[in-house]
Amino acid sequence: MNLIGTKWKPLILFHLLEGSLRSGVLQKKIPGISNKMFTQTVRDLEKDGLIYRKVFPVVPPKVEYSLSKRGQSLEAILRSLDNWGLEDCKR
Repeated sequence: MNLIGTKWKPLILFHLLEGSLRSGVLQKKIPGISNKMFTQTVRDLEKDGLIYRKVFPVVPPKVEYSLSKRGQSLEAILRSLDNWGLEDCKR
């Protein structure tokens, strides 16, 4: 729970199950997250070895995030949380 037990971490990880995403695209998939919180959260996830950050040497800068093997190992948990949330909304 220390690794994914915040408001934003599971959402970022869940969206990365689709595959690598550019920083701006990933952030737009998470309504309500501020730039500061997004940056802090992806840095924490990278530090914990759950995601990779790839910087492309182009102008303007291009940054892409993807799940590491450790992050991919959370897929069943993330999908279960998503399914629970969908069922809970039906009540």
